[in-house]
Parts: sequence; C-alpha cells; structure tokens
Amino acid sequence: MEALMAEATQTISDRIQQKLDDLTRAERQLALSILENYPASGLGPLTALAKDANVSVPTVARMVQKLGYKGYPDFQAELREELRAKVKNPIAKHDMWAEAAPSEHLLNRFTDAVMDNIRLTLSQINPVEFDAACGLVADQSRHLFIIGGRITHTLAEYFYLHMQVIRPNLTHVQSTSNTWPHYLLNAKKGDVFVIFDVRRYENNTLKLAEMAHALGAQIILFTDQWRSPVHHLADISLSCRIVVPSAWDSAATTMLLIETMISSVQNLNWGETKERMETLEVMFDQTKLFRKFT
Repeated sequence: MEALMAEATQTISDRIQQKLDDLTRAERQLALSILENYPASGLGPLTALAKDANVSVPTVARMVQKLGYKGYPDFQAELREELRAKVKNPIAKHDMWAEAAPSEHLLNRFTDAVMDNIRLTLSQINPVEFDAACGLVADQSRHLFIIGGRITHTLAEYFYLHMQVIRPNLTHVQSTSNTWPHYLLNAKKGDVFVIFDVRRYENNTLKLAEMAHALGAQIILFTDQWRSPVHHLADISLSCRIVVPSAWDSAATTMLLIETMISSVQNLNWGETKERMETLEVMFDQTKLFRKFT
C-alpha cells in the first residue's frame, strides 16, 4: 500500500522544483545537481552526492529535511520506489492495484485518479513555458515534426491531424527507426520537434531526439512525472501525471495539454486557420465525406 501511495503522490523532482525558491544558494546548487542526473544522482552515498554537487554534507542533510524527509535514508527509499514505478510492466502494475483496490466502483476510483493527475500536473506546469511551446508550434517559418512511440503514436497522430488544418509546413514522423534518416534529411536548425515519450521510454525515440538536437532543432517533450531521458535534450518539457487504477497508464492529462495547445495555436494563427478550415469544408462537400441532414 505504501508503494501505491508513493506512486500516486508527488515525485522527489516535483518537491525539489516546488522548493527551489526557498533554498539557500548552496542548497539550490545541490538541487540543480540532483535534477541534472535525476534520479540516479541520489542513489549513491550521501558523501558522494555532496562531492558531486560541490557542497557540504550538512547541506545535503538540511535540504533533504526541507523536502519533507526525516533523513537521507528516507529520501533514498522514496527515490528507489520511483525507480521501481518507472520500470513496472502492465502485469506487475495490475497485480499491485488489484491487491490495494478499495470497495468503491471503478468508475469513481478511476475518475478520482484522473482528476488528481490533472490537478497535480497543472500545479507543476509553468504557464510561460507552455505559452512558449505554443508559440514555437504556431511559428509557420519553422518546419514542425511530430513524433510518437509504440503507444503514444496515437497522441501524435491526433495532434498532427489538428495541426494539418491549422498550419502548413509539418511532418508526422512514423515510429520506425529505419525511416528516420529520410525525415531528418530535411530538418534544419530552428525547426521544431514535438516528441511524445512516457515510461518504458523507447531507445529509438531518444536516438531520434539526439539526432534532431545535433541538427540544432528545438524540442518540445510531452512526458510523464518521471520524465523521459529526452528531457535532457528538450527545450521545453511538459510532464503529465499518468498513474490510474489500471494495467495501463492514462493519457487523459496528456490529452488535456494537447487539446489546450491545439486551441492556443489555433488562436495564434486564427486568420489563416479560418481560411484553411473554410477551404477544407469545401473539399469535404465536394467529396461527400460527411452525410448532411439539411
């Protein structure tokens, strides 16, 4: 049960980011050092963490207490729980939830979990960063590349479908690595890559991100609360809570951010978007794609 609660609450990364403004200079230096190689940075001895961050041992002890832990062993114990949560496969997750399931109906429990995910995600999203991401996606002078993975390709396709209507100059990169060189051949410095990558992070996605970053492209990452390795390459990371009482993670919060971004980009380009929509409707009428009742 304790592992279940640890997974559903804030991560250590979240706690650090919330407390940054309250930390001393040395504590902030330590916090940023932990986040730089999170979560591996906190798995070693306390003295090694202090040395890596170039701070004193008492500084580590003080900051851990400010984060709400009695001491460094409690801090490490929760960090290990986070690591276990990151690598859980669907069968292992289902067994854990089934053992801990309360008596209320699943509809209510699932909805409660999704609402908690949304609330905690929005409390962590920086509106300035979100607006900056929308601005990059709306900038039609930049070619827009959209990439998903084994599961997240459905989110990528949904996002791409709407962006097709809103703006020109974009590409949906298919999630097979043998075709990536063909897409990247046309990428250049300043182009925008929107990448979706959640836990059980995919090696192919990381490789593509590394190649795009090397070309000078800007990366917007949609990920989970533990953050994909692509986070270290991304210009903007949007971390979403995904834990629900299911063998599968939830895409509800990620979809909320996607649809909010679609709305924002649509408004930023409304003049041209409206014309594109009107042209599209004429094409729909010509092809009789939709049945009309009037």
